[in-house]
Amino acid sequence: MFNREGPISIATPPPSSSDSTSSNASSSNASSSYTTSQKKPPVWENPPVRARYERGRSSIWRYLLVTAVAIYIAVSTYFMYFTYSVYQVRPRITVLEQRQKALEAQQADLNKRLHARLSEFKQSLSTEVDTTKQEITLRAAELEEQQKAAAARLAAAQSQQGKQLAAVSGEVSNVKNDVGAAKADIQKAQTDLVATNAKLERAMGDLGVQSGLIAHNATELQELKRKGERNYYDFTVQKNVRTRVSNVSLVLKKADPKKNTFTLSVLVDDKTVEKRDRTLGEPLQFYTGPDHVLYELVVFTAKKNSITGYLSVPKGAAQPTTP
Repeated sequence: MFNREGPISIATPPPSSSDSTSSNASSSNASSSYTTSQKKPPVWENPPVRARYERGRSSIWRYLLVTAVAIYIAVSTYFMYFTYSVYQVRPRITVLEQRQKALEAQQADLNKRLHARLSEFKQSLSTEVDTTKQEITLRAAELEEQQKAAAARLAAAQSQQGKQLAAVSGEVSNVKNDVGAAKADIQKAQTDLVATNAKLERAMGDLGVQSGLIAHNATELQELKRKGERNYYDFTVQKNVRTRVSNVSLVLKKADPKKNTFTLSVLVDDKTVEKRDRTLGEPLQFYTGPDHVLYELVVFTAKKNSITGYLSVPKGAAQPTTP
């Protein structure tokens, strides 16, 4: 790389005139300083080529050293991996292979037993199917015989019914005559019922006074309000709860839905009027006010703890005092 045989000669260019001038000046300055101070020894510098040679040589050695370290690390890593593979992984792989073979053997044995069990099941199922077919055949024969017997009984019954129908037809003609007479009686009964209903619209009150028109439900109450003959106030009173209706107060004491009865207290004119064990649709009458005006109270539904009805007040009646 470098020639080490013989000394290395370096040519130096001749100094120029300006360099001579500066050299002379330097020499004079050096002489003067030499005379005034102690003379220093000359400093000898290495040639530039030799310096470059030394630096290149040092770089080569560093490169070789880095390469050797890298090769050592690579070889050590491979050796460690190989050692780990041989002494750690290989035994595990061997164990896993043995387990895999054992599992395959178990799977083969399981398949064999499953095949044998399936064959037994198919044989048993075939036997049961044959038995079931025989039972179905016998059952079908029995049902056919029963159907024939039922058809014979039905034919006999139809024949008997035909005879009875002929006898009944003669009786029906007689019944038709009786029905005509019954229709006349029914028409007469309906006429009497209409008259009775007309009478029931005006019932006798509990004070023995003929009542006005009575409503038995909310629809009829609306009709009475439409007529406008009296003032009507509908109400729902809860048990043991004082409820104000128009200018009176009502308190339900008890109610019996099964018997359609109830007991009610009426508070008016600083006194209490008790209506005990009254029935639904019955006009409950009481007098009130300075003009002794007749009020009527009708209850048309009763539950265990409440009643529903209305209060009938004459138009223009004076307002009573309610305690």
